[in-house]
This record gives sequence, structure tokens and C-alpha cells, in this order.
Amino acid sequence: MSERGPVTLCGSLSKHPVGLGAAMHNAGYAALGLPFSYVPFAVEDLEGALRGMRALGIRGFGVSMPYKVEIMKLLDRVDEQAARIGAINTIVNDDGVLTGYNTDAWGAVKALGEVMDVRNRRIILVGAGGAARAVAHALCDEGARLHVVNRTPEKAAQLVHDLRRAARAKTERDVAPVSGVPMIATAGALAELAELGGFDAVVNCSSAGMTEYGPASPFPTRYLTSAITVMDIVYQPLQTELVAAARGAGARVIDGSRMLLHQACRQFELYTGQPAPLEAMNQALQAAIG
Repeated sequence: MSERGPVTLCGSLSKHPVGLGAAMHNAGYAALGLPFSYVPFAVEDLEGALRGMRALGIRGFGVSMPYKVEIMKLLDRVDEQAARIGAINTIVNDDGVLTGYNTDAWGAVKALGEVMDVRNRRIILVGAGGAARAVAHALCDEGARLHVVNRTPEKAAQLVHDLRRAARAKTERDVAPVSGVPMIATAGALAELAELGGFDAVVNCSSAGMTEYGPASPFPTRYLTSAITVMDIVYQPLQTELVAAARGAGARVIDGSRMLLHQACRQFELYTGQPAPLEAMNQALQAAIG
């Protein structure tokens, strides 16, 4: 029997692990022959988990809700974009120094960028919670023209306020104008959708469509056409009512697995320093989702 050498451990911190991250990461390690292993942990004591991360030399952790905000204050460093978003979903351990990142933002841009150039495109973003914040900041950084709609308009207005404040700070820091155009981000209520018109894409970042919240689509079917792109970040189930309606209308559709895949690939690269094997990780994800 051959002896196995040292293994670098990665994993995830959540209250209720689901195993999709483990499926993708372990498939990626196997595809590249890397001596890494990924284990999901059910965690109640965040401080204790991070002490263990340092003590055991665990290389990386994915972080799930409800810990994405709370854990920020326990880290040594936070990536600039993650700080603007106000949440992290990834921790990297460099010799005991813990740095937080938000790869949800990366995943959203990569998933949408597979089918369209977002610069100067008018995008309706549905939702104003934690996931919406990550996607909104990422799209504005890429130059999208964003209109945020939410069941509670005040929350949409707050997100747009934060986007504009981040744009001003970036402009002042960089001296030159920002590459994106978040200053024209606007906010409204779902009831105002009929008055918008002329948009290029819809991105659902709300909980509408999730298995535990019911199947109702957050976006009226009558506004879906073959001229737009529709992305739903919900991945349980993949075939949400919004996705089904968009496909029926002939729209270009990105289901929730794409953002999930790309954010995991970015995590993989932060942990290993190697390009992620996209297809191997995607096959594992699709098998795990069923």
C-alpha cells in the first residue's frame, strides 16, 4: 500500500452544509492531481473555527449565510471590493493571516459575461439583500447601467446610495474617472417595471423562486422577450419559474448553476494558485444538483 503525502485542507463554514462546494472543489483537485481536500463544516462558534483554521493550517474556507457579514470583523484583512460590498464568502489563510474575499461578485460577472458585454448595458437587478449587493457592486465595477428594484423600495434606494458612494470614493482615490458608470444607478419598486422599457438584461438576486420561499417569479412574464438576457442566481431549483418563462420567450438564459460554478472556480484559484478546471468542476456540480 502506498503512503499518501501531506494534504492541504480547505472547507466551508455554514449552519447547514449542502455539499455542492465540496463536490466542485474535490473534483477540481482530482482533475489537476492536487493534494488538497475540501470538507464542509457545520459551525456555531465562528471565533473558534478561525482559531482552528490558524492552528491547523487550513488553507481556505467558503462562508455561507448567515455568517458572511458577522465574520468580517474577525479577519485580519478584507479585499477592497468585499469591503465595499459589506460581506465575504471566502477566507484565505496565508501563514496565519486571514483575508476575506467575495467571489459571489466575481461569479456573477463571469456568468453574465459568458453571453454579453455588460459595459453600458441597462440591467434590471431584482433584490437588495446580501447577494444583490455583491452582484450590484460587481456589475457597476464593470460599467453596467443598473436599475435596482425591490419589494421594499427603501432597501433598493439604500443599495443605490451605497453604489454611488463607492463610486465617488473610487474616483477620489484613483483621481481618474471610474471605469464603470454606477453614478447612473437608480432604484424603484417592482410595480414600476412596466415604465422602464429598453433594458438589456434582468438579474434576479432575490429569494423569489427558491424552494423554501415558493415558486413565484419576481419578474412579470409579459416583459420577457427574445431581445434580453435573463440570469437567475437561484440554484435550488435550477428551473425556476423565471428561467422557464424566459426560455419560453426565447431570451438568453443563465441559470443559477453558472454563478455558483464561477464563484467556486475563483475560490479554487485563490486556494491553490492554479487555474480552475472549469469543465470538471461543472460536471461535478451538475451531478450534485441532479
